[in-house]
Amino acid sequence: MTKTIIVNDMMQSDYRYTLSEPAGKNFSLDFRPELTPAQMLKLGIFGGKYMTDCRDEFPKTWFKNAEFCHQRHDPELNFFKINASQPLSYWRKKGWIYWEDPRGWFQWYCRYYMGRRCPDDTRQIERWTAMRRHVAQVRKNCAPGDWSCRRRQRQALLHWAYDSRKI
Repeated sequence: MTKTIIVNDMMQSDYRYTLSEPAGKNFSLDFRPELTPAQMLKLGIFGGKYMTDCRDEFPKTWFKNAEFCHQRHDPELNFFKINASQPLSYWRKKGWIYWEDPRGWFQWYCRYYMGRRCPDDTRQIERWTAMRRHVAQVRKNCAPGDWSCRRRQRQALLHWAYDSRKI
């Protein structure tokens, strides 16, 4: 059974999409994120600024224990206490923003996780896969469990649903 979601937030007005898969199930075979959106938010990502106005779209449980900062991006709210983000303007300039997901990859992932499938899935999964090079760099340059090593890279990996705490 499909379900239609209607989005009205600061970045989208009357945007509609359909959930065609069960939440957290039936992912592409080459897409195996290590963290769910809820786990990512609880750990601390994007300086607490991301998704402050669009929580109605997703399960309330995702936001339990997540820290937010409505006024600004605060790196202290990130798991590794460091800024590992580029501003949305940078992502737009690079052409990495798909019109259906104006907030970027994490918004795409949240909607994909909930069961939406869209024409941008292949590109976004390829972008996620490309982050593996950062996993390799952390493994090569850091002692296992040394969270002080390459903190910016580790935080960036959390942004992409890789659990860099396990490296």
